[in-house]
Amino acid sequence: MQLPASWMPTVGDELAKPYFGDLQQFLENERTKHTVFPPVDRVFEALELTPFDAVRVVVLGQDPYHDDGQAHGLAFSVLTGVKLPASLRNIFKELHDDLGGPLAKHGCLIPWAKQGVLMLNTVLTVRAHQAHSHRGKGWELFTDAVIAALSKRTDPIVFVLWGKPAQGKKILIDLQRHHVLESAHPSPLSAHRGFFGSRPFSKINDALRAWGQAEIDWRLHDS
Repeated sequence: MQLPASWMPTVGDELAKPYFGDLQQFLENERTKHTVFPPVDRVFEALELTPFDAVRVVVLGQDPYHDDGQAHGLAFSVLTGVKLPASLRNIFKELHDDLGGPLAKHGCLIPWAKQGVLMLNTVLTVRAHQAHSHRGKGWELFTDAVIAALSKRTDPIVFVLWGKPAQGKKILIDLQRHHVLESAHPSPLSAHRGFFGSRPFSKINDALRAWGQAEIDWRLHDS
């Protein structure tokens, strides 16, 4: 579990803080007794695929998927060949309704990450089949530091906050510098309460275009 080099200057100091040492000890104990997702070499996958200076959009999730074979370190994403979780199906439905085009046949969001979309969970690990089991163990302090570091960047970023837990992070964001999109979470429990029809994908591209940046190509080609 090694922090990618591009993030070391901004959040590397977090690794030396007492809470992070406690978190590492907790994770070592968890992995000896339980299955933990994602695999240890993919815990920082989101930060690996989207270097600090490359971030243009931040999509905040909560904790990783907790069923077998799902989590691989990107919020909301599953690898090609894995059945789409319900929240991701709703994301794809909204993408289709927003921008048109065919519904994606796989749920791997790595192409988004490589274009500067940081798919960041606020908790980066979970015990198998036990949602939120690693909440309150220290990850939130680390990911808050990531968000705060991004907020200090001169170049503007679009922050996408789906659901109340993500919206609670708004206090970390400089609203004079960055653009925030908020709506209900894409979960089946809440998607009909304001996620559907929120058109986040076109709004993200509108903001990027207004800043003179390239749009995100949201299409996920078959692979």
